[in-house]
Amino acid sequence: MSVQFCSESLKGARVLVTGASTGIGEQMAYHYARFGAEIVITARREKALQQVVEKCLSLGAQKALYIAADMGSESDPDKVVDFALEKLGGLDYLVLNHIGPTPFSMWEGDVEHTRWLMKVNFFSYVQMSWKTLPYLEQSKGSLVIVSSVLGKMPSPFTAPYASTKFALNGFFGSLYHELAMRRSNVSVSICTLGLIDTESAMEKVRGVTKIPAYPATDAALSIIRTGATRQQELYYPWFTQFLSYSKDWLPSVTNFVIQNSYNYSP
Repeated sequence: MSVQFCSESLKGARVLVTGASTGIGEQMAYHYARFGAEIVITARREKALQQVVEKCLSLGAQKALYIAADMGSESDPDKVVDFALEKLGGLDYLVLNHIGPTPFSMWEGDVEHTRWLMKVNFFSYVQMSWKTLPYLEQSKGSLVIVSSVLGKMPSPFTAPYASTKFALNGFFGSLYHELAMRRSNVSVSICTLGLIDTESAMEKVRGVTKIPAYPATDAALSIIRTGATRQQELYYPWFTQFLSYSKDWLPSVTNFVIQNSYNYSP
């Protein structure tokens, strides 16, 4: 059963968005600002964060602050949560969206990079979620996890990245059930995205694949709606849900399509 999204519900909402200096995270910050939320954003690049905060305030955010952080460090994920709790006086939405840079290429055995990427794209999500859960419980808040169709359906050139997204889906899928069984006040929304037209994504795939890309601003709004209506899952665009199931329904066809969607010759 679908729940009607009401933008008024986000007025004054206390929101922490990670990976918000560019791309989908930046667009989410702007949407939350238009809805009158109180926002803390984080990413690595301080200058870019400053510019996003300025625009958020001009769009109508009740409050907009930033903290630069490295999610590959042991301490920064906790530092970001502490900053948001101090500045906002609590939290209604934790929106985890950040990713570390990784090459779009055949895997050549770089175990150290894979380990680092898992730390940034997965373990920091777990760390921040655990630290915020008591506060989200108090506010009847929401955990919003930005994942990828690559965490449902393996694809070439993305082995380290896909592994982090599979980990997210497994962990937060399990956490969803555990919180529901405890009758927790906290909702968990896992957002499965296809190819989005962010600058970083387009730089990697340009000339390499015919897969269509979809607007970051639309993806961002869909994620916000999913969290605000406390839905368990989002598939954006819609056909990513079909793709997620096709590997089990039609494995040979799916494998053929995947392997022939890229301009590659050995």
